Amino acid sequence: MAKRYFRLVDDVYTPGRWELGSPLDEREQEIRTWLFERGEPTHVEGRIRIPIYAPGKALDFSLLAGSSIPVVHARVAAVFAKLAPGDVQLIPVEVDGQSEPYVLLNITRVVKCIDDEASDEVRYVTPEHGLPDQIGEYRSVIGMRIDPTKVGDAQVFRTWGWVAIVVSEAIKEALEELGATGPKFTEVTGPSSISAEERARDRQCRELLETAEAAREMAWCSLGALDKEVFMPIAMSDSWPGRRQLWRVIRREVGRTLLVTHGFSDPFIERLEPSVGFGLELALEVDAAVKDISKGWPLLLLDRVADEVAEHEHVRESVKAGLFSMEVSGKGMPKSLVTEEGRVAVLLGVESRTLPRHFSTPYGEVKLVTVKALLPSELEYLLEHGAEGQAELARRFVESGEELLSRLRRKPVA
Repeated sequence: MAKRYFRLVDDVYTPGRWELGSPLDEREQEIRTWLFERGEPTHVEGRIRIPIYAPGKALDFSLLAGSSIPVVHARVAAVFAKLAPGDVQLIPVEVDGQSEPYVLLNITRVVKCIDDEASDEVRYVTPEHGLPDQIGEYRSVIGMRIDPTKVGDAQVFRTWGWVAIVVSEAIKEALEELGATGPKFTEVTGPSSISAEERARDRQCRELLETAEAAREMAWCSLGALDKEVFMPIAMSDSWPGRRQLWRVIRREVGRTLLVTHGFSDPFIERLEPSVGFGLELALEVDAAVKDISKGWPLLLLDRVADEVAEHEHVRESVKAGLFSMEVSGKGMPKSLVTEEGRVAVLLGVESRTLPRHFSTPYGEVKLVTVKALLPSELEYLLEHGAEGQAELARRFVESGEELLSRLRRKPVA
């Protein structure tokens, strides 16, 4: 009987789960995570601390945010120590708020075993990608399948050329018997799980989304430096055109930073045809005082505004037409923005002297809609003066020179 192997991933859909941050050394400096993704033993001096990126339910198996590095409870580490002693390096770590022992699992085995023909889709780096040192290597592997005859005696390993962790059936069963929380297994042996028709449809979906995404990336780069080091959470959402919530961070001059939605102009994926989705993207600008934009109030605010835009067609049409104000929940938001009713108000569509009103994609024009956080007194002014109040506030913001900037400490313009 052929051996069975399974890709091991983090179950991101575990309700109320935690998210772990980047490891820190004794000097509280971030440790270069690539040290633990090379597939070979490594050494770090002294204590390693794992901060909590997002609080929640502690898990027995987690991947560090934005990486493929497992941090596991000691009882999970014991399974790997017993069944795969030659394939792993167990590095004790201290996880914030946890009295029980945890271990960073450094997988030290790499196996060249991806079956290109059996996998759903394999793409390679070509000269057109501008990466001469990587030509011929994997650019993407969808629906991965491996050739079990090439695995040898490895029980857990990283696949050569592609970021994936694979375990034997024995390890899968041992973790399931243990009742370990957090891991998710997908078989990577045997025939493809999808038909030729499904494979063709999936390929067409990816090509549509990749074309739209590449065009947006070019637009963002024209506005400043695209920050690819910031880890931005990705979520699936049926209300977004491409069924994925994406965000980007753009560093601009004079210490300004733009946080933008990166998926409202995806094609409507169920239609399998080119389009600009909602035909807009949202942009919120903050200043250098916001140190980690992916964890603070800017993303929280833009996420709530985006939810309203995504879920209500009349809101989208109003936003496209011109100035539009709305209120969202103020839970977890800075007090200076929150009204007595526990809400935060924003004004959308204030025109900027430094941002274009639209940008082009192969599928059509996309409107760039600004989002400006309002102070409670400015909301009162809007409620009293209606549409005329929106226009007057926009004029005053432009006059102040901060028509885009959302700040927590500023003088109200109304």
